[in-house]
Amino acid sequence: MISLYRPGASALHRMPAGAKLATLAVLALVASLWPHTIWTAIGTLGGAFLLFLAGGQGPIVFVRQLWAAKWIVVILVVTQVLFVSWEAAITVSARVVAVVLMAGLVTLTTRTSDLLDALERAMGPLRVLRVDPARVAFVLSLTIAAIPVIASLAHQVGEAHRARGVRPGPRVIVTLLVLALRHADTVGDAITARAAVAEMRTS
Repeated sequence: MISLYRPGASALHRMPAGAKLATLAVLALVASLWPHTIWTAIGTLGGAFLLFLAGGQGPIVFVRQLWAAKWIVVILVVTQVLFVSWEAAITVSARVVAVVLMAGLVTLTTRTSDLLDALERAMGPLRVLRVDPARVAFVLSLTIAAIPVIASLAHQVGEAHRARGVRPGPRVIVTLLVLALRHADTVGDAITARAAVAEMRTS
């Protein structure tokens, strides 16, 4: 499985995955529901930066994660400035980005398998509602693994268009969709074959 995990020996790395997810949920609620001013919202963003340092990630990783969230910032700033005010744009953007960065820090300091195991355990009580936690965790693992694959396909499509001197347009989306569907078919065939082999071994 493809993971964003970066090995390390920090306290965050040693913290159990379930505890990290619970802490993230609490911090996200506090950041979202607490009545913020511009300065407290910026302080929340600063707190996320300190957590990155505590997790042994450093300023460069923090900036990279912040850059990865640039479109979230753009959308939030534009909508808030147009419909509310620039103060609200700064406050809301800082809070949301801080939560996104903290979620990213969890994936950077936790193996994906550990996160999925923690989620599976947390969803155990849902069995009374006929929800299979193992199946949900499996779907989540496929989703996580597919994200970098789709990003790679998008990069390949863009490079191919630039090599031909073709300006990107709606065709890029169609091409990417076709490639993504082909990848999904390949993964589906692999899962079916693996299930068939496992069934033969147990029979």
